[in-house]
Amino acid sequence: MADITVVLVDDQDLVRDGFTMIIDSQPDMAVVGTASDGAEAVDVVRRQHPSVVLMDVRMPGMDGLAATRAVLAAPDPPKVLVLTTFDLDEYVMQALRLGASGFLLKDSPRSLLLSALRRVVDGELVLAPAVMERLVDTFVQVGGRVEDPGMAILTPREVDVVRLVAQGLSNAEIAEHLFLGVTTVKSHVARVLTKLGLRDRVQVVVYAYEAGLAGRVLRPGR
Repeated sequence: MADITVVLVDDQDLVRDGFTMIIDSQPDMAVVGTASDGAEAVDVVRRQHPSVVLMDVRMPGMDGLAATRAVLAAPDPPKVLVLTTFDLDEYVMQALRLGASGFLLKDSPRSLLLSALRRVVDGELVLAPAVMERLVDTFVQVGGRVEDPGMAILTPREVDVVRLVAQGLSNAEIAEHLFLGVTTVKSHVARVLTKLGLRDRVQVVVYAYEAGLAGRVLRPGR
């Protein structure tokens, strides 16, 4: 059986067929179920127990956000990677607050989609570059909230890590920015989760934005 099993949710047959072909072409991935709306998605996920759900947002009946909430409320839930043509900021924040592990646009390159599936299974957060840029710009313009007092218990290095996690960087990219080992970055992230009482790095992102820690999106070498 493939290492990464996927349930693909979209109300368009051609979209489902196209993404199924892309995913099934990978030796470590397989689509184990598809659904055309949120209610069907919840049922398929319950039966198939996939690693990841690739979830559309706008669908008839139960939409993708409601389906994400239902899927993630179940015991031992899969990761959810939201895939849509709509990069509206309210969708992004709702998806993240619900516990989604990523948000990609349907016109994302094939390589980004496949990389995103692998990264979310590894516990990382993935946001499409265009989505991340808009999200950060929005919080910079409005100023975010006043910094949460909980940030005071973090070391300066842990705050650096939180800022970079909030910008969607992977552990390897954070390590390159801060001249640290990847294992050290993972340790910093684990301590941040413990100190702030957060479940995962998705909650770190939501916390950081709402605490006013957004900044310019960085990439290695820039």
